[in-house]
Amino acid sequence: MAEPVKVPAAAPVTGSRAPGGRDGAAARPRSGRRGAVRDRAWPGAVATAYGLAQLALVVPGTGLGWDETVYTSQVSGSVPAAVFSAPRARGISLLAAPVASWSDSTPLLRVWMAVLSSLGLYLALRAWRTLLPAPVLALAGALFATLWISLFYGPQVMPNLYSAYGAMAAVGCFLRAARDPADRWAPVGLCVGVAVTGLMRPPDAAWLLAPLAVAALLTPGARRPAVWAALAGGAVLGCGEWVVEAYTAYGGLPERLRRASAVQGGTGLNLAVDDQVRALDGRALCRPCTVPWRHPVTAVWFFALPVATAAGVAAGVRAGRRAAVWLPTAVAASMAVPYLFLLGYAAPRFLLPTYLLLAVPVACCGHPLLARARRPAADRRRRIVNALPAALAVVALCAHLAVQGAVARGAVDGNRAMRRAYDTVAARLHAAGVRPPCVLSGDHAVPMAYYARCASRQIGGPDAATTPAGLRADARTRPVALLVRYGRVPAYAAGWRRLTLPDLPALHGYSAYLAPGPAGAAGNGPDDGPAGAAP
Repeated sequence: MAEPVKVPAAAPVTGSRAPGGRDGAAARPRSGRRGAVRDRAWPGAVATAYGLAQLALVVPGTGLGWDETVYTSQVSGSVPAAVFSAPRARGISLLAAPVASWSDSTPLLRVWMAVLSSLGLYLALRAWRTLLPAPVLALAGALFATLWISLFYGPQVMPNLYSAYGAMAAVGCFLRAARDPADRWAPVGLCVGVAVTGLMRPPDAAWLLAPLAVAALLTPGARRPAVWAALAGGAVLGCGEWVVEAYTAYGGLPERLRRASAVQGGTGLNLAVDDQVRALDGRALCRPCTVPWRHPVTAVWFFALPVATAAGVAAGVRAGRRAAVWLPTAVAASMAVPYLFLLGYAAPRFLLPTYLLLAVPVACCGHPLLARARRPAADRRRRIVNALPAALAVVALCAHLAVQGAVARGAVDGNRAMRRAYDTVAARLHAAGVRPPCVLSGDHAVPMAYYARCASRQIGGPDAATTPAGLRADARTRPVALLVRYGRVPAYAAGWRRLTLPDLPALHGYSAYLAPGPAGAAGNGPDDGPAGAAP
């Protein structure tokens, strides 16, 4: 950070009342139960609307994507666990476990995750309750929740959203701990926030801790054992399991980091800003991101974000909320570094922590415009002048929401098409005798195995878990199928029976080859033949 985070001393926090001092003017003093209820109601309303939007727009008809099948299979009671590659962490699997461990219902799991994501947003905003007025927090939450990325990934079994919640809570609790030593819950919240981010994405936790540690050194109020203990404790609680697993399953932490880098295509200096921009048109993953940039309108808000952030920081400084706008901005920038400059591909969900943190200064920019529009004026001309900036902001926001809604609808439609394709192929495999307990290998075998309730066993790549001899050995006791797309059958599958799969847009050009054994002679229809036949 360029300069110390100056947090003036303040009186202890009582209820929802902010401490005194210029920076303490962030939250308007309110007395009594009515003020406390109002402070909870603002973020509560946003979180509730966020959850209802997921239930109405995203949950119906969607299925589990590739990464979701890996995370869910780790705790599923009906599907063999997929190979857990080096970059992954088990935090999101733990969140899915209360439902996935006893039910294979995707809609039920979606509803559960939608509830959790709404609760997580509420708790992340509440961590800031003594730092900013409740309407500002509600606006920040609304700006974040209406991004198509936040809406689409809300009910999904993916870790990035909860990494964002942990970072948001950690920054808010850090500021509270630095401002008010009597706030005993602030260090606890700081510890929990760092731990949540570490459980979900250990590398994210490292990029979160770096600016917080610098801020702790530069902020007099944060140079306390409680703050440092919270930072260290959160790191241990969050990343400890991942580090231990590195030594028990990967040959040590350096080796796991090396494998994780290899899975991600190697980490180094890579400018991925343009990849992230192209992915904003609804792509879950852009790898390699060589697609043309066909929908520039979907990235207008991305380019406007730095400007709005700068304006919000300036507005926050003028309002005496310097720390409340500078620190989230610094942490957001830190957590964006690996995904903008170190990876050679893009996924919009990677930047969810950055977007949530930057929603704070952006809200600090937008809220004064709305307040100015409501300010009494002596004449009609003055009223128009006061309302004009807010009116323009509302028009821009409505256009932004229209674009985000259209992109979200496209992403949801694509997911539904994918789910229908997987269900159709799974039914075809089952009809051909590939039923549990069974093994799938080859192209797209990892997600397809989840839908078919099989084990996925790959010969090579990051999910490698067997050999050709191992597949042949499996075929002696259970059905084994190899999925091939547009390609020739490998030598070890010569003579395996070909099964034509439905040619669907989401799974175009696939065939399955059944190993001799329990399923080898089943389901031989007119489209089937030996592996030597042209696919």
